[in-house]
Amino acid sequence: MTTPAPVPARPRRQIWSIGGGKGGIGKSLLTASLGYQLAKMGKRVILVDSDLGGANLHTCLGLAAPERTLGDFIRRRAERIEDVLVETGIPLLRLISGASDFLAAANIKYPQKVRVLNRIRALEVDVVLLDLGAGTSYNIIDFFLVSDVGLLTVVPEPTSIENAYRFIKSALYRRFRNAVQNDEVRQLIEAALDQKNPHGIRTPLDLLATVEREHPGEAQILKNEMAAFRPQFVVNQVREPADAGIGHQLVAACARHLGVRTTYAGFVHYDEAVWRSVRQRRLFMVDAPRSRAAEDITRLVRGLVQGETLTLPW
Repeated sequence: MTTPAPVPARPRRQIWSIGGGKGGIGKSLLTASLGYQLAKMGKRVILVDSDLGGANLHTCLGLAAPERTLGDFIRRRAERIEDVLVETGIPLLRLISGASDFLAAANIKYPQKVRVLNRIRALEVDVVLLDLGAGTSYNIIDFFLVSDVGLLTVVPEPTSIENAYRFIKSALYRRFRNAVQNDEVRQLIEAALDQKNPHGIRTPLDLLATVEREHPGEAQILKNEMAAFRPQFVVNQVREPADAGIGHQLVAACARHLGVRTTYAGFVHYDEAVWRSVRQRRLFMVDAPRSRAAEDITRLVRGLVQGETLTLPW
């Protein structure tokens, strides 16, 4: 009797989050484009518009505002998160729209957030993409920290770069705060959020030195969290070679000033094809698959899936 060959197990489901700390930098369009390309590669994908209170991911996909949203799940008008899933018309790609009709959702309570995150983790797909809102609130950062792949979108503007740097710093402190149990160390972490704190802590490296000095037994916990925190940068709307170099500069700055090993996932060129598709409420990946931006997205997704470092041509 022939023993049947074992069925290969599916790769573990991953959660990718797309943040940036600033509005208007193309996070939602990037999320939709990444999702489209992953689905084209045969991945089962769910997009989650976690920009609670200001959802627009459905617009990037050319869809009307869905009748059922994440707000319905949060307010228990839908018991299962699967009940608010929307078909996008693109094979293997589905959407959970944000709560644009529920402004209080931007400040959901901790038990509500835990329920949402637990249900997202349990979704039966290959990749979940979280489109995060602007800012560095705890809710936004917690969605970012739950992900396997954390992407930070920046554009070649000083405010965007500053906000991305601040986002990483805030997320690292939040990660520290969640990991330690010692109340005195937690107070130090909270104090470090204020640049004028009396301890003279200005950076995570300063914080680590202070904890090593005052609570040496807790320092290793912070070191482990710092080593495990690996956000990745994507530079959007690149117009010239100097713009593309911003990603490398951010990686160097995070290592030098924050002690965080970030990576540069890739960049997306500014492209008139994107602008034309957005005006028509269409996804440029569908309308202009051979555009420069679409080729950038394809290359970016391939690198993220395969774990490659940046080797992109200009």
